Amino acid sequence: MSKIKMAIPADFILGAAASAWQTEGWSGKKEGQDSWPDAWYKADRHVWHNGYGPAVATDFYHRYREDVALMKQAGLTHYRTSINWSRFFTDYETGAVDEEYAAYYDNLIDEMRRANITPMLCLEHYELPIILLEKYGGWGSKHVVELFVMYAQKVFERYAHKVDRWFTFNEPIVVQTRVYLDALRWPYEQNTGKWMQWNHHKNLATAMVVRLFREKGYQGTVGCILNPEVTYPRSSAEHDCKAAQIYDLFYNRVFLDPLVKGEYPQQLLDLLVKHDVRWDYTPEELKIIRENTVDELGINLYYPHRVKAPSRAWHPDTPFHPAYYYEPFELPGRRMNKSRGWEIYPQIVYDMAMRIKREYKNIPWFVAESGMGIENEGQFRSAEGIIEDDYRIAFISEHLHQTLRARQDGANCQGYMLWAFTDNVSPMNAFKNRYGLIEIDLENNRARRMKKSAWWYRELSDGRTLTLTLDDEWK
Repeated sequence: MSKIKMAIPADFILGAAASAWQTEGWSGKKEGQDSWPDAWYKADRHVWHNGYGPAVATDFYHRYREDVALMKQAGLTHYRTSINWSRFFTDYETGAVDEEYAAYYDNLIDEMRRANITPMLCLEHYELPIILLEKYGGWGSKHVVELFVMYAQKVFERYAHKVDRWFTFNEPIVVQTRVYLDALRWPYEQNTGKWMQWNHHKNLATAMVVRLFREKGYQGTVGCILNPEVTYPRSSAEHDCKAAQIYDLFYNRVFLDPLVKGEYPQQLLDLLVKHDVRWDYTPEELKIIRENTVDELGINLYYPHRVKAPSRAWHPDTPFHPAYYYEPFELPGRRMNKSRGWEIYPQIVYDMAMRIKREYKNIPWFVAESGMGIENEGQFRSAEGIIEDDYRIAFISEHLHQTLRARQDGANCQGYMLWAFTDNVSPMNAFKNRYGLIEIDLENNRARRMKKSAWWYRELSDGRTLTLTLDDEWK
C-alpha cells in the first residue's frame, strides 16, 4: 500500500456536470418543444427504469437556487450544463426565442456568478428538437446544421457577455451510434451511412459555430465534449492490435481528428469506401472543418474498452458495422462496478492525457465527466441519514490522482469534473444508478441531501490537496 499526497493547482477546475434534459423537467415547456429524449421516453417508457424519465427529472427548473447553494456548499468551482435547444425556441426556422425559458437561464447564470461558480454551457446534450428529426431527418440534414448555427448565434447574443466557456456538443457520437449503428434506441434503424452523416454534420456544425464565435469577436472559447473510449487490445499480437486500432478509428478519431487536426483520418475514409458506406460531404465543408478547429476539449472518461480480433466471419447479409473488425474482450480479474457493469481502471485518464499530449497538439482539455453510479444507495445510509458513499470517494480519488499525475507529466489538463452534481435521470436507467454528490429523494418531493462525498469534495476544494492510499497493484 502506498500513501500519496498531491497538491491541486489553484487554477485547476473541481466541478461537476449535468444536462438540461436530465435535470430540468418539462414544467413550462410549450407544445412542440419535445427533444429526442422526450420523444423516446414517450414512445418507449417501458424501457426506462421504473418508468422514470425526463418529465420531472430533478425539477432543477424550479429549484436551481437551492441547487446552486448546494454547489457552493459542496465546493464546486465550475458547473457544466446544457441549454435545451428544443426549449430555447418556439419556432426553429425563424429563431423565435422562448422568452420564459431564456429568462430562466439568465437567472441561473446570474445565480451561479453570485455564488462564484463558473458556468460552462453546452449547446446540445442529445436535445435535438424532435420536429427536426421528423421533418428533416435530424443531423442527416444540412439544413439542420444551418438551424443549429442560427441557434448558437441567438444563444451567444443573449449570454456571451456572461459566459465564456462554450461547447457545441456533449458526446456527439452517442445518439447516432445507439440509434443507427447499433439500433438499440428509438427509432431503431441500423444504417451505417446515416451514422456517418450525423458524425460529419456535427463536426461541420462545430466548425461553423467556432467560425461564428470568432467572427463576432466574442471573448472566450468554443470546444466540444467527447467521450473517447480508451481502447486496449487483448494482446500484443498484430491481429488484436489491428482490432483496437480500427475500433479507435471509428469511435474516437472520427471526432478527435477533425475537431483538433481539421481532417478525417484517411484510413477511415478508405474503409467507408471499401464497405460502400455512403454519406455526403463537399470540399467546401472539409475546408470549413480544416480552418475552424476547437479551442479546447472536454473528455468524458468512465471505463476502458478492450477488444480482440473477431473469431467469426461476418454474415454476408448483415450491413457493414465496425464490429466487422473487432469483438469485445473482458479482462480476467478486472475490477468492476457491478451496478453498472463497467470495469474500473483509473489508468485510462493518464493514458488519454498522454495521447492528447502526443497526438493532438497538447490542446487544452479537462476531464468533463467521471463518476460512479451505484444501485440501491440507501443501503449505505447512516443512522444520521447521510449516504456514506466511500466507494465514490475512492473512485474520484483514484481518477483525480491520474489526472494530476498526467498534468505533472506535461498534459495540458485544466481540471476534473464529476458526473454528476446530483443524482439524475440517465437514458433507460433513469434513477436506478445514483451518481450524485447530492441525493435526490424521489419518495419525498425530490428532497436534496448531501452525501458523504459532497462534504469530502468541499474539503478537497478548500484544502487543494488530494490524499489517498493506493493498493500498489492498482496504481
